[in-house]
Amino acid sequence: MKFLLWLLLLLLCWPLALLALLLWPVVWLLSLPFRLIGISVEAVFALLRALLFLPARLLGHKDA
Repeated sequence: MKFLLWLLLLLLCWPLALLALLLWPVVWLLSLPFRLIGISVEAVFALLRALLFLPARLLGHKDA
């Protein structure tokens, strides 16, 4: 899908499409730390949820 959108941009405005093609690796590298932070925060929330529901799981409560 992204490739088709890029081809459409290439047909409509080729300098902008080439600029996007050249800047995409830079944008990806800049967004990488934010992705790692997101993964870490998601892992912390999963750990907290597991700790909060541990007593119920030990008592045999079924998750919905």
